[in-house]
Amino acid sequence: MKVAAKSFESFLRKPAPEIIAVLFYGPDTGLVRERGDRMVESVAGGLDDPFRVSNVPLASLRDEPSRLRDEAEALSFGGGRRAVRLRDAADGAADAVELLLGSTAAAGIAILEAGDLGPRSALRRLFEAAGNAAAVPCYRDEGADLQRLIGETLKSAGLQADRDGLAYLTDCLGGDRSLTRRELEKLITYMGSAEDGSLRSVTLADAEACVGDSSAASLDDLAFAAGDGKLGEVEIVLDRVLAEGVHPVPLLRAVSRHFQRLQLVVSGGDIEGAIARLRPPVFFQKVPRFRAQARRWRAPTVAAALGRLVQAELECKRTGWPAETVARRTVLEIARLPGS
Repeated sequence: MKVAAKSFESFLRKPAPEIIAVLFYGPDTGLVRERGDRMVESVAGGLDDPFRVSNVPLASLRDEPSRLRDEAEALSFGGGRRAVRLRDAADGAADAVELLLGSTAAAGIAILEAGDLGPRSALRRLFEAAGNAAAVPCYRDEGADLQRLIGETLKSAGLQADRDGLAYLTDCLGGDRSLTRRELEKLITYMGSAEDGSLRSVTLADAEACVGDSSAASLDDLAFAAGDGKLGEVEIVLDRVLAEGVHPVPLLRAVSRHFQRLQLVVSGGDIEGAIARLRPPVFFQKVPRFRAQARRWRAPTVAAALGRLVQAELECKRTGWPAETVARRTVLEIARLPGS
């Protein structure tokens, strides 16, 4: 069965009694892990009970595909339901899951965590089609959902972001739930607790002091620097992004997303209206830069930039050339395009 992302909380509180396996999958690996943790805690009462929590490595299923079923059928010492956890699940686990779903003696729940599985994924299709299993998508926080998460997290610490602070946090966060929470924890620590119990305001300056160095913000800086055609700034931000451990393929995709948005604006006649219609909106402090880029770039040149980015991603995956070198060369070439 499919569980809509918005229905996860009610599903967690009371999963159907016939459910013996749950798959969490999607592009937000932090949210996948967070929901997996919460499911394990709901089933077993904690994450570390050796009698009620069993961790199964994916590699073990190649030689012993029945292990997932066997673990789910085992009774816990001392009573209570067991949670059988499989992290980094993939289509290679489909045979083991098929054996599990055919069980009539499973007393525990298997909890699988996977990446962004497409609609044709064998693993995802198994979970969605089975009556005794559930597939829960984990999409990146954005828009109103991200603002709600930020607001609730800050409020629990006696804080409330003002308009500019919230806009900045919404722009910088949301790519990964675990990163979002870590960045907000840094901000909460920086702000300290209110002595009188009232909500203290988080300003733009407060947010920038703590969250400005996240990898998501760095990628945004890189995309804007490329759009501005500032080669020196591109070099500096490239060094920073790669030092933060960002892989060249997500780097190229982040720049691609910026130019896709730029393409939407330059392909129409009304620049101001097109910028206003973008979702998610351009961060208000960067609207002047984005507007200037829309006037500087022409549709054929943006298309050429996007073509080079796609080609660079293929080179990173197929040619064996150093991926960092490919990404660096491509972003610098794109930054030169409007002036060439």
